[in-house]
Amino acid sequence: MPEILGIPAAALNDDKLGRTLDAIAPHLEQITSGIAVRAITEFGIDIGQLHWDMTSFSLHGAYDHADEDYPGPRYGHSKDRRDDLLQIQAGIAAAGDGGIPLYHRAYDGGAAEVSQVTGAMTALKKIAGTRTFLLIGDSKLISYDNVAAVAKARCAFLAPASKTYVKAEELAACRLEEATEVSYVAGRDVGKRPGQIGRWHVLEDTAPFQIRNSKRKSRPPLVVRRIFVHSSARASAAAASRAKKLARTSDDLDRLTRGLGGRFYPDQKKAADRIAQIARDRKTGPYLRWTAGTDPATGKPTLTWHFDQDAIDAEAATDGWYALLTNLDAAITARQVLLRYKGQEAVERRYGNLKGPLAVAPLFLKTRVSEFRGE
Repeated sequence: MPEILGIPAAALNDDKLGRTLDAIAPHLEQITSGIAVRAITEFGIDIGQLHWDMTSFSLHGAYDHADEDYPGPRYGHSKDRRDDLLQIQAGIAAAGDGGIPLYHRAYDGGAAEVSQVTGAMTALKKIAGTRTFLLIGDSKLISYDNVAAVAKARCAFLAPASKTYVKAEELAACRLEEATEVSYVAGRDVGKRPGQIGRWHVLEDTAPFQIRNSKRKSRPPLVVRRIFVHSSARASAAAASRAKKLARTSDDLDRLTRGLGGRFYPDQKKAADRIAQIARDRKTGPYLRWTAGTDPATGKPTLTWHFDQDAIDAEAATDGWYALLTNLDAAITARQVLLRYKGQEAVERRYGNLKGPLAVAPLFLKTRVSEFRGE
């Protein structure tokens, strides 16, 4: 290397990547924000619509001496469903225009998503300058403080409502015949026959919706729009999932019934414990009704059970429905609000790149102790 390329051999050893990351880390935010500003200027990227989302990256190995100046590996809600592993979280904001990532930041593995929105929005506001934008995210975007911060910055937000803001009874009360169909074809439906393409409907709440501060009730409520959305694909998926859960629960309970009085279920308590476990594991507790007892003649446990059809029907009435909350002006129709929200896949594609084709995988480094010993 020195003779041919003029590069010191030590600069290309197996610690090169680690040293490079250490050198970049203190300046990472300035580097990424500088690139974002230049990209907006050079390519005329429209930042009127920005999509924000967070994900987690599972880590392998021990981190006994993590640098306290940077986000730390922690246990938390894993998007990879690896709750047994430490993780780091990352947030990305991408422009609706081409899905170009304009801002990113790493967070502690256990950081609450809802608490990171305001900081991200403030950073995006610095990048945008005097321009306003619509910030679109998932349900973690919705909180009193987050919505208030967005309004203070004179920007707009759009996100789905969690169960905190929309109850099952409200979804069940929605009527598809009163909703307006939206001309939209999801990417997964492109090329399918007309009868196989999912259909979308919107129904705007007739009254303004209020977000209240549960901790400081003296603060005035924030008035926003609530738009109910129905997806036929989502409804079909929910019905299929419930049918599968019911069928598997029935199979489990039939096996339990056949085994009553045997070695595994010799008494009422064992039978009751097992049926409670089945209801929990299969997630059918809301509509499974059962009674365990003991036959006075034989002393063997008994079991009767059935599914509550009224409870099943009540849940089925909500299939396919969800709600969007936004402070967009009423001049933007419910249909246009949904179409803006469907652009959220722009940021999801960026995470797909990181966890897919780009294969950002665990990096294993080891310290060569012999160097420190002078060997």
